[in-house]
Amino acid sequence: MIHLYFTFAPNPMKVLLLLEETGLAYTPVPIDTRKGEQFAPEFLAINPNAKVPAIVDDGRAVFDSNAILLYLAEKTGQFLPDASHRHELLSWLMFIASGVGPFSGQAVHFRVYVEGEKTYALNRYDFEADRHWKIIEARLAQQTWLVGNAYSIVDMACWGWARLIPMMFGIDEKEARARYPQIHRLLDTINARPAVARIDAMRQRHSFKTENDAEARRHMFPQLARIQMT
Repeated sequence: MIHLYFTFAPNPMKVLLLLEETGLAYTPVPIDTRKGEQFAPEFLAINPNAKVPAIVDDGRAVFDSNAILLYLAEKTGQFLPDASHRHELLSWLMFIASGVGPFSGQAVHFRVYVEGEKTYALNRYDFEADRHWKIIEARLAQQTWLVGNAYSIVDMACWGWARLIPMMFGIDEKEARARYPQIHRLLDTINARPAVARIDAMRQRHSFKTENDAEARRHMFPQLARIQMT
């Protein structure tokens, strides 16, 4: 049995999607990061980086969302392009892991969570997030799916973050669709799948702390302690 340690943030959502798509049996284990549950010794033994998602599969711990996607896809033999596209699978999956995700996350962080002067940081991450998403947009203008000719874990990795584009850039849904029409074509296609409906139902069964109070900031942004901010 797979145990999935998760929230409904972009990276865990990718793994939830793949688990629901494959039909693998799993036990969801909520980790409330605003309460600091990611720092519990039991969880650090699974992921020493104190981040979700992570899985334990028959005693084998795997962390980092994109590593988990690849692990589960290889375990099941599902949602992988054929061998002739293996090089593209690795390239695009790592592009999302090392570029799209981090820059998108920082764009959200500085736009939503940081107060005061942030012109330089917000400009940098807004620019870089947009640059990365334009690469995805151009790719999807050439083909239906990001890799090969079928839905794969690379599309799932993209979906996890693409859902946050309006928040990321401080724009509404209409503008987001106009700016990235091909990405939204992909989003609409994936959102229509039964697996996404099952994830939406899960959201009704699991709740996480939403307040961005002092406790949440202490656990989510421990770097603030270095400059004595609350």
